[in-house]
Formats: sequence, C-alpha cells, structure tokens
Amino acid sequence: MSDGPITYAELAGYPLTVIKALHGSPKKVTALEKVGVGDVLDLVTYYPRRHVDRSREVAIRDLVPGDEAMVVATVRNATQHRPQRRGRGRPLNRDEFDVTDASGGRLRITFFNTWGIDAKLPVGTEAVFFGKVDTFNGRPQMTNPVVDVIGGEQTGRIISLYPQHLVSIPGQKAKIKLESDDFSKWVHVALGKTGARGLAEPLPEPVRKRLGLIERGQALWGYHRPDAWADIATARKRLVFDELLRVQLALVLRKRSLERTAKGMVHDASGELVRRFHGALPYPLTGAQERVIAEITTDLTGPHPMHRLLQGDVGSGKTVVAVSALLVAVQGGHQGALMAPTEVLAEQHFTGIKALLADLTVPGDPDPDSLFAGQAEDRPLRVELLTNKVTAANRRKLAEGLIDGSVDLLIGTHALIEDAVAFRSLGVVVIDEQHRFGVEQRAALRQKGADGATPDVLVMTATPIPRTAAMTVYGDLDVSILDEMPPGRTPIVTTWVKTDPEGDDPEAEAPVWDHVRAEVAAGRQAYVVCPLVEGSDKLEVASAEETMERLLGGELHDLSLGLLHGRMASADKEATMDAFRAGRTQVLVATTVIEVGVDVPNATVMVILDADRFGIAQLHQLRGRVGRGAHASHCWLVGPGTTPDGQARLEAMVRTTDGFELAEVDLDLRGEGTLMGERQKGRNDLKLASLRRDREWVEKAREVAFELIDADPDLSHSDVLAGEVALFLGDDEADFLLKS
Repeated sequence: MSDGPITYAELAGYPLTVIKALHGSPKKVTALEKVGVGDVLDLVTYYPRRHVDRSREVAIRDLVPGDEAMVVATVRNATQHRPQRRGRGRPLNRDEFDVTDASGGRLRITFFNTWGIDAKLPVGTEAVFFGKVDTFNGRPQMTNPVVDVIGGEQTGRIISLYPQHLVSIPGQKAKIKLESDDFSKWVHVALGKTGARGLAEPLPEPVRKRLGLIERGQALWGYHRPDAWADIATARKRLVFDELLRVQLALVLRKRSLERTAKGMVHDASGELVRRFHGALPYPLTGAQERVIAEITTDLTGPHPMHRLLQGDVGSGKTVVAVSALLVAVQGGHQGALMAPTEVLAEQHFTGIKALLADLTVPGDPDPDSLFAGQAEDRPLRVELLTNKVTAANRRKLAEGLIDGSVDLLIGTHALIEDAVAFRSLGVVVIDEQHRFGVEQRAALRQKGADGATPDVLVMTATPIPRTAAMTVYGDLDVSILDEMPPGRTPIVTTWVKTDPEGDDPEAEAPVWDHVRAEVAAGRQAYVVCPLVEGSDKLEVASAEETMERLLGGELHDLSLGLLHGRMASADKEATMDAFRAGRTQVLVATTVIEVGVDVPNATVMVILDADRFGIAQLHQLRGRVGRGAHASHCWLVGPGTTPDGQARLEAMVRTTDGFELAEVDLDLRGEGTLMGERQKGRNDLKLASLRRDREWVEKAREVAFELIDADPDLSHSDVLAGEVALFLGDDEADFLLKS
C-alpha cells in the first residue's frame, strides 16, 4: 500500500467494515450495498441531498401565517386518523403531530395521505419542517411540509441531510433503516481516516487554479461538513467538475484513439453525382443544409473515419443531407447503407429516397480500378430495401447485387447487420434514430467495411438534444445541426384544450372535433393519437380501439376512420397506411407508432388525447406529422394538465415549435436521467453534476479533456486521472460511450 496521498481507487478497495460503527453490523452493510454503497469510495461520494442552515430557522413563536418558514422542532404528540372506505372514493388518511422548540412555541403539523410518516416521526424525534404557515383553531399549523429527521448531536449551524432508506433484506423480517444521521456519522469517520495521508489530487495545478477550483480533499470536507454556507457552492463546483471531466476524458480518449488507429476511406467528392442530385431537387438547399453537407464532405474526404451526429428538427431536411453523404460514396465507386429502427420507418425512407433519386443516373467511369471497371456509360442508380419481410428468393438476388456492387444504396432495419449481408465496398453508413439501436447493432454495421477499412458513419436524430447534453452523451461524435427550415413548411398552430381530470369532457372537446370535420370537408386528413398507457402496449391498443369506437359512434360518425397500432400484423399496418396516404381514410386513429417517419402532406390536423401523459419529445414528434404540405396545420393537445410538469410541457408546446428550445425545457423539467439512462452501470452516474445547472462546466470539462489528452494521448503521465477514468467508466463503459 502506498504511503502517498490516497486515491479514489484505493478508497474503492476499502470495505465498509473499516468504519468501526459498521464493523459489527452485517445487516447494515448488506442494506448499504443494496442502495449502491459498497465500499468507502461509495460512502464518501454519497452526497447530501440538501443542506439546512440553522441560522435561518424561525422560532415557532415568531411564525407568521402566510409565510414559508423552516423550524427545527421535537415531536411531542402524534395522532393517526384512518377513516373507513366509503363508496368509490379513497379515504383521506390524516396524521397530526404536535411539535415544540426551544422558544416554547407549539406547532401542529398535519399530513394527508402521506404513508409511513407515523413511523418516521415517533414521539421524541427532532426534525426539520419546512412549509407554508397557516392557522387552525388559533394555533400555527403546517400542512404536508417537507420533513427531514436530524440527529440530536447535530447542533452545528449547517446540517447535511442525506437520502434515507428503509431496506428489505432477504430472510430478515424487519426492514433496516438507513437514516441521514447515520450517513453523516459514517462519512465523517471515513473522511477522518484520510487525514494523515490526504487525498490524491488528479487535476494539474495550473488547470485547477485557472478554473478557480479548490483541492479535492477540501471539496469533500466542504460538501459533507461545511463550516459556512459559501463552502457548499465552492465544494460542489469542484466535485461537479470532476464528474463531468471523467466522462469527457473517456469520450475524448476514444475519439482520439479512433482517429489514430482506425483505417478510413478517403472519398473523392469531385464527381458529378451529388451535383446532379442537388440540381434535380424541386427546391434549393437551405443555408443550413449547404453548411452541414460541406462539414460532412470534409470528413468524407479526410483520412479518418467520419463519426458525426446530424441533429435536425422535424422537417429540417435531414434526408437530403443523408442522401448527399451516401451519394459521395457511390460516385467514388463504393456503396451506402441506411439503417432505421422500424419497418415502417425503413419503408418510409425507401419510398422517399427512391422518389428523390428516381431519374438520377450514376456517371460512367472508365477507370479500371473502380467498382464498375471500364463502364463508361451512365447507369441507373439502384436502391434496394431489406427488412424481415423480404422473401428468401429476393434476399438471394439482393445478396448477389451487394457482392457484385450493382446495389448502390441499401435501406433497411437491423436486418442489415445480419452475418449473411455482405457488401462489396461499404463506404458510408447512415443510422437513423440511432438511440433506438443497441450498442452492438450499431458497431456491427460499422464493421462491414471492406479490407479492414471503417465505413464513414453519420447518425441522425429527429429529437433535438441540448448542446451540453449532446456533449455529454454523444461527446465522441462531431455534431452538425440543421437549424433552418426548408421553404414550403407551413407553420403549425398549437392549442391546449384543458379538460376535466375526472373523465370525458365533450363540451371542452367540441371545438376539436368541429375542426377535424371542417378540415376533412375541405379535403384534408387528420390524426387522432390515443393516450399513452404506461407499461402495457395491450392496454394502449385497447385505448386506441375504444377511442375509435367512441368516435365512430359519436363525434366523427360520418367520416372514414382507420386504426393503426403496434400489435397489428405488418401487412395490416401497411394496408392501413396505404389507405391513409391515398386519402381513402380521412382520419387515422393511432398509438405512438406514428411518432416517427409517417409522411402524409395532406394531413393537417393532429389531435393528441391525454396529451399531458406524453413527454415533450414525443409531443413534438407527433406534432411534426402535420405541417408537411402547403396547407395551414393545427395540433390540438387535449388533457387536464393535472401535474405542474404536465402543465409546463403543454404550455411549452403551445408557446414554441422550436425543437431545440423544447429540448431545453425538457431537460429543465425531467433532468438528465432520461439522457443518461442507458449509462447506468458501474460508478459512472453523475451524482452531483446536472446538465441543467452546470451547462458552463460541461463545456469547460470538454475543453480541459481535449487539452489534457492532446498533450498526453493516453494519460500515461497522469496516473491518478487515468486511474479514475478506468475506475468510474471502465473499458466496457468507454466502449459503450464510443459506440453510442
């Protein structure tokens, strides 16, 4: 064991039993392991969820009705009221506590339907109560306040409050309590054990000083045991930077490694094919499309494999950009592939791209070394589709065309990555809605290049990602953004119809169905998207079927309706979509299966029922199914908006159609958990860092990561830092980050 400062890796090697209070408590140790605290490093990075400044507490006798206040008080009396259930309503359980403080004042605390609060606050408990003060029978009262139990020994000015747990252990009847006060004591002991040797400092001093960051050891003490309120912010800043830097280092290490080691294809962008394609388009490229195509072309003609993320809002023209990249490969004698996550989306891409390229011919090339050696004549461009529906006979023909090079572009689902699918010379791969693919699926397609060369990869998403989130989740990719809409996209008016939370509300919904009927009478079409049913596509189908029945028997009884959901057979889905595209069906009642890829320019109305159950990204995608033609379009959001977040989502949708602005709202409302959700193994969680609160530190961490790795490509001169990246992210995790 080293005599130098203690590293995080060394702390991870110490079991919890080195803490005296835990040495003889195997049940507590087991309970801690179940909540993710398995060693001393986990313990010292188990951070307080909030801090309470006891200098800001108010004496009960000084409370003012109408104010929000914090009191620190002791429970003197507790009463539970458990009325019997009557009728269909849920009984209103009530817990009342009389609490007192050193001022001699008495306060009543009342909780309604707060399960387990009686066990949390037995008589004699000292706790922090924060809430709005009102009066009851002339006495001050708080109703459903925030409550944190504290230890009697915590008489300091600032109290650290830790997440608490009640843990079940197999074979153990009673649950194990892990309380804030316990964590405070254990962490204090653990940090105390680092005192003699100190904690290793992974950041070079010039970087630390330039960014105004305190030392690691000081930060841990300052966050767990602050002496002053200012210590908390200073400590958090340092600990947040460390978390973000580790993620960025893993991403940048892999990015630079790929650039150094992967064998790329150098494409020739001087050919005629891409120019012919752009010249044949019925509209000019937008400035954003021209800029992004230039960025991609620079990658394709460079020595390193392209690994780029193409972000664009619904309708921003990503397909034209993607096809331009694929055609660079074709004009240089290679092939292109586009992989989509569903058959519906793959077929949609195939239909759209085939139409875009209908009259395009590939210029002849007399070069004997090209894919089509000696072919001087122009030839038709060949585009094919591969999904699980393609018959065995057609697969054989397709396989021959891929091997002899006569298939230029292959569009399909994950069927593209099957071992039996081999290309003569795969040059560019486009992966659409890439977050829907598994890691290995994405990697397998990249490995289909010829002669050990890595094909250039462009991943696309129609769900805009905030800049700092993209840096953290997709930080090994170069990013191109389409931030300009092509001409001809009509603006979409969005209206929220607020309904009764108790059930159907025909009066509120009447304007919606009046508008649907009016648009259909004018020759247009409409979508009706049914409520999202959490965790059950069976229930979601039932919901769609019930909605269809209700509309056929009521508001839309005289119209032609179709039904589309994910449990239908592929042939039935296709027939339903064909009828809607052809205009034989006037209103399509659907689940979120239409969220991505459905393109019917004649559809001008989108009705989303129970809209507050959907996330912003889904709402934005669904709204993007209309506004695709020359006619004005409308999106109706129908729902009660019963929660603050649900209301905020619907208000944001009404306020803006800018997907990037909505993505920022989504990040503010939901946090980064949804973005970081796939990265939940090992120690890599962002425990303190927030992509919302810490936007500037994401950018600074990325700058520092490039600075450190460009000076020291494998961190061989930064042992502590390299050790932390390996410890927190590991090889598997770093591989995941790269392949994402």
